[in-house]
Amino acid sequence: MKTFLIALRLFLVMTLITGILYPLVVTGIGQGLFAKQANGSVLKGAQNQVIGSELLAQKFDSVIYFQARPSACDYGTVASGASNKGPTSEALQKSVQERRTAFRASNNLAATQGVSQNVPAEMAFASGSGLDPHISPEAARMQIARIVAARSFDTKRSEALNNLVERSVEQPQFGIFGNARVNVLRLNLALNGL
Repeated sequence: MKTFLIALRLFLVMTLITGILYPLVVTGIGQGLFAKQANGSVLKGAQNQVIGSELLAQKFDSVIYFQARPSACDYGTVASGASNKGPTSEALQKSVQERRTAFRASNNLAATQGVSQNVPAEMAFASGSGLDPHISPEAARMQIARIVAARSFDTKRSEALNNLVERSVEQPQFGIFGNARVNVLRLNLALNGL
């Protein structure tokens, strides 16, 4: 009976610490110091309506917007994940070739001998989560001409779009981690402001 009471007290103390106090402290720190990140890095529109999260990719099918990286889960957050197809998979090779061809066609890029030369890898391969919100600056720059034509931009607005893309480039974290990247949702929201 003595062992049971000790175990019961330990259970109650640990429940209080790990089930109540710790979550309250972590939530308080998150809301106090990192409220935007703790609440999902949500982006809002002019009327304060939620447009999306800067942490999750969204599908942009229209030619007037920058295209996001392909998604193996069709940008669904519940069933996010990769296709789990290996490098020898014929289905993967076929889908990559189709994505490269579609990217080339939609952006009026010339086909070359080296199939992958003028299509950035992230525009041909889906990300591991299927929800990567970033593309490379190169992939964004390749889409500028299509957007200029689709929106009938004049020279001044074309230059403004070029500048917008360059301002949207995020450098590697702390200058060393990762690569330069562009958040597609934020870029498309800024594009609507041109």
